Amino acid sequence: MSSWIALGLLIVAGAVLVLNNDAGTVAGFEPGDFAGIVAGLALLVFLGGSMLSGYRGRFTGAVRDALFWGVLGVVLIAGYSYRDQVMPLVHRIGGELVPGMPMSVNTGDAQTTGVRIRKQADGHFLAHTRTNGTRVDMIVDTGASTVVLRPSDAERVGINLDGLNYSVPVRTANGTAFAARVRLNNVSIGSVTVNNVEALVTKPGALHESLLGMSFLSRLRSYEFSGDFLTLRS
Repeated sequence: MSSWIALGLLIVAGAVLVLNNDAGTVAGFEPGDFAGIVAGLALLVFLGGSMLSGYRGRFTGAVRDALFWGVLGVVLIAGYSYRDQVMPLVHRIGGELVPGMPMSVNTGDAQTTGVRIRKQADGHFLAHTRTNGTRVDMIVDTGASTVVLRPSDAERVGINLDGLNYSVPVRTANGTAFAARVRLNNVSIGSVTVNNVEALVTKPGALHESLLGMSFLSRLRSYEFSGDFLTLRS
């Protein structure tokens, strides 16, 4: 029965719109708004009728489920309305649970942005960066004079390895290796971004992880290690 009522609403609304022929408003609404309202009403009638037939003889269950969906709808609307206040909390919780995920920091200065990352269980700070717009995980290393990329990470951010000149000696855990100088358009950690970053690309097998070195860190307003956290400000 509800499906026929919903279909009837749509037919009547269509006929009204055709007869109106862009002559003006319909029942005080613009034609597009009127069509949307009637379509929504028809959908409610159809779904409501289907639910009532499904809950026939189970009034308590119908009320319980209606309350559940009503509360869920209110929560979703409230969450969307307060998304600017909720998202920093979500990022903070994520950063606490997932080392390397940047958490926004209130710097107290509209001109300064800040993030912090949590130390991993192995004692290293792993930063989830966006390098040339691509996700690249790097170990924060103040002993590295530049950002140092593994060949696989360099390729992913758009660097052509074929034309590189591996002439720069670098010290790694496996001894001395040679790397090639490159420039990165940008490196970001959350809201902290540095443009035109000097970097090196090593030969295959020289590094297990890419390194976030001083060519990025020294361009920040400040960086601070405190306990299990590294705070970066730009």
